[in-house]
Amino acid sequence: MSQPLICMTLTGKTIEEDIKLTQKYEKYCDVVELRADHLDENEQLLIRKFPALVKKPCILTIRRDSDGGNWTGNDFSRTNLFGRALAFADPDKKRNFAYVDFEEDYHIPSIQDAAQAFGVRIIRSCHNMTDPISNLRKRCDAMRKTGYEIPKIAFMPKTLSDVVNLFHESSLMTNYDHILVAMGPEGMPSRILTSISNSYMTYTSPPETSEKTAAIGHIDPVTLNDLYNFKGISKSTQLFGITGWPLVKTSSPEIHNMGYRHHDIDAVYFPIRSQLISESLNFAEQLDVKGMSVTIPFKESVLYYLHELSPEVMQIGACNTVVRKNYKWIGYNTDCIGFERALLEFLGNNVKTKKMKVSIIGAGGAAKAIAYTVKKLGMKACVFNRTLETAQKLAEKYDFQAAKLDETSAMILDEYSSLIIQTTSVGMNAEGPISPENDPIYFYKFKGTEKIFDIVYVPASTPVMRRASAAGCKVCNGYKMLEYQAYEQFKLFTGVDY
Repeated sequence: MSQPLICMTLTGKTIEEDIKLTQKYEKYCDVVELRADHLDENEQLLIRKFPALVKKPCILTIRRDSDGGNWTGNDFSRTNLFGRALAFADPDKKRNFAYVDFEEDYHIPSIQDAAQAFGVRIIRSCHNMTDPISNLRKRCDAMRKTGYEIPKIAFMPKTLSDVVNLFHESSLMTNYDHILVAMGPEGMPSRILTSISNSYMTYTSPPETSEKTAAIGHIDPVTLNDLYNFKGISKSTQLFGITGWPLVKTSSPEIHNMGYRHHDIDAVYFPIRSQLISESLNFAEQLDVKGMSVTIPFKESVLYYLHELSPEVMQIGACNTVVRKNYKWIGYNTDCIGFERALLEFLGNNVKTKKMKVSIIGAGGAAKAIAYTVKKLGMKACVFNRTLETAQKLAEKYDFQAAKLDETSAMILDEYSSLIIQTTSVGMNAEGPISPENDPIYFYKFKGTEKIFDIVYVPASTPVMRRASAAGCKVCNGYKMLEYQAYEQFKLFTGVDY
């Protein structure tokens, strides 16, 4: 099978807008899809000219609102628009639409015959915007009424298992062109690993119109090419990823994929979003993913599924890296290494860590690795957590103090305030004003002498960091920790120093 195509979906209100977007991103895509259902009504009359105005093969799509589109008119008007767009075929095929997208229940013989006569390939599509479709192979076979259509199925997965099923069924479909897409964030692997699903093409949207396709999970064409090296992915490419929930934003793919390019390693690293770590591991086993970074909230629950644990994982009780060898999952913890290196850089060479009294905010998987490092550096610490029993359990392990994370512990926090390490997800992706919802120690008044290390790195300055910085404190986010722990993961995955 040939390399899958990248199709950029155009949802501008005018032909001119869509032409400009095509010109801007033409080197990143092979095909463009003109979504005529998004055009202003007067612009729809001009769609016949569109293929001659761009340098790319074009798909004509007039998607009904029931299929996730913007067309609210009747079928008669839509059929007339299809007819207008396909009529008066030019002898130069490059000036005609190369494809037309008809839904599986749309059968107008005259329009279909015209498309076939003019060499326009028919994409026969089926969309379920709310639920998964399981019988993909059987459905695709049935959609090929004449045997020359390209069946396309796009569905909204409920779980990562629905995406696993897509790859399983696609492995049995090698005798004709087809397009299979799992939408939404969980479906991202189906858009990146199109070579592995034997799919004919993948769909992207330009950043300028991404809000129109955000819900269905389109990746922009620059990211697909430059970050995920889409054109370089084949069935022999090694697969790695990061799993967690909700996994809204992560910089890990940028770090890892840059390393693969630098070392000329045929590999790709991508998000694997799931509410269950068991589903992530099953996905990895089914697609032969060699290793994964493990993030919130799976750093502890993943331990139940591992066959071997590194000494650090055994001591810390949390794992952020899994590697599959000889059909067994081996767990490692690189958070402790990444945190120690980043922290010492932040504190500076002359700081005597053994004299520091440290507050650890939170008692989850990341906090466990940080407590391990804090103890290793000889610091005294107090663990603060909303559930006191959880804080006590972690604190006892290292002979630390424990306290409840609320205003009743403000004085204790002040005592352990030479360094405050924020380990929770509170403040992640936070926008807008500072509030108790996005600042985990909202009740604490900074003196200006504290040092604040927040392991969150999106945004670069979290609400608690902004508040501390305004008081004169020295602050640091978690990006360097992410970077340094990723370097350790990279070596575990590839055997090569980053």
